[in-house]
Amino acid sequence: MRWFEGSIPAAIAAAKQRRCVFVVVITGSDDQSSQLMSSWETDSVWEAAQNCCVAIRVDAESEACVQFSQIYPVVCIPSSFFIGENGIPLEVIAGSVTEDELKRRISKVSQMHTQQMSAERANETEEAASKESLSVPMEEDGASGHMTPAEDASQPDEALDSKVERITKKLEERREQKKKAEEENELRKEVERRKMGKEMLDFKKKQEEEKTKRLLEERNREKAEERAARERVKQQIALDRADRAARYAQSQAEVEAARVAALQARASEQESRRDAAQRERSAFARIQFRLPDGSSFTNQFPSETRLLEARRFAAQEVGGRYGQFSLATMFPRREFTDEDLQRSLLELELTPSASIVLLPQSSSAVVRSSASGGVWTVLGSLLYPLLSVWRYISSFLFSSAPAAPPPAPQNTHGPGAAAEPKRDAVRKRILEKRPEDFKKDGKIYGYGLKKTTRGDNNTWNGNSTQQM
Repeated sequence: MRWFEGSIPAAIAAAKQRRCVFVVVITGSDDQSSQLMSSWETDSVWEAAQNCCVAIRVDAESEACVQFSQIYPVVCIPSSFFIGENGIPLEVIAGSVTEDELKRRISKVSQMHTQQMSAERANETEEAASKESLSVPMEEDGASGHMTPAEDASQPDEALDSKVERITKKLEERREQKKKAEEENELRKEVERRKMGKEMLDFKKKQEEEKTKRLLEERNREKAEERAARERVKQQIALDRADRAARYAQSQAEVEAARVAALQARASEQESRRDAAQRERSAFARIQFRLPDGSSFTNQFPSETRLLEARRFAAQEVGGRYGQFSLATMFPRREFTDEDLQRSLLELELTPSASIVLLPQSSSAVVRSSASGGVWTVLGSLLYPLLSVWRYISSFLFSSAPAAPPPAPQNTHGPGAAAEPKRDAVRKRILEKRPEDFKKDGKIYGYGLKKTTRGDNNTWNGNSTQQM
């Protein structure tokens, strides 16, 4: 499209000079303006408009558009104004149109402009003829003194009046026709104006509907995005809660596993300590031998030592005072047989400590004692085992060591006086053979083992029973 390069007044003057339609195209920077300009720039539109239009392009933000809108209201952007020779818009296109529609509008405007020009030429011709008819030269009639047309000088006055009347009538008819044509033109312009107003209203309505639709779509899109964002937040919160719960469960599981592992390790350590202590305690057996007279002595043996060797040690310690004797435990009540003498202390469950009572098997020792000590010595020998048992039971029932048994009545002037030095000799011999770890605390004697528990720290005194 070849646009006019000058100003709007210069374009109007060029349109009047060429007797063409003055076209003003107002565009902006939106998409519809671009579509309208693409339709105007096609070759087919240029061919349709080049012989009947003088077109100028005006920017909607320019001063020329502001001046133009003061004369012709610009309702929407873009717009195309087709203005006739008399300054009245023949067509106004609001918004963007296609190439075919633009060609049809240009053809319609061209026909309207042609009809308008033809009507104006006819009016001008009639007015010129009327002026010529009224300006016919009149000659003076010398006889009568009246002015008559030169060509009709010979005609009578009646013919001149009828001719003037006929011309006047024709002028009146032409005025009526012209008035009627003007009324029709005004009516057509009113129709076109109403049509243009309706198109503008429809265009504005369409723009409002599109705007409302866009706003509604944007609002729906925003709501959808907001819902999606809320869903994402809810999902994230659920994931965070699940993650925290999983971490908490994992931490609890780890704490529980650590606690169980610690308990297991502690139990294993305690078990190993017990096993070590048991093995250490089981490696030796501390045997307390209780004599019928209430006295006792203690010795430590390896756990694999046979009971026979322990019996030999006891027989060596007591000598021949009691003659033949057997070994027994009181709790539980058990008397060892000849078969038990061949078994080890560990097999007989006498480790780590045990108390064994020496039971005489004949009365020879009693007879010998009676011969040397009298009746009271015999009774004391018979009752001492029972008193020893009673002391042993009392030590468990009352948790305290029973009092030492009263000494058997002896005759200081008879043979019983000779038995006392023998007991002192036996006690002295026992003390001389005590082990290195045997210790004394006042009148209390005990074994100080290197690795013994509190329950295994047993004490012993000369006359009382062992404190378990």
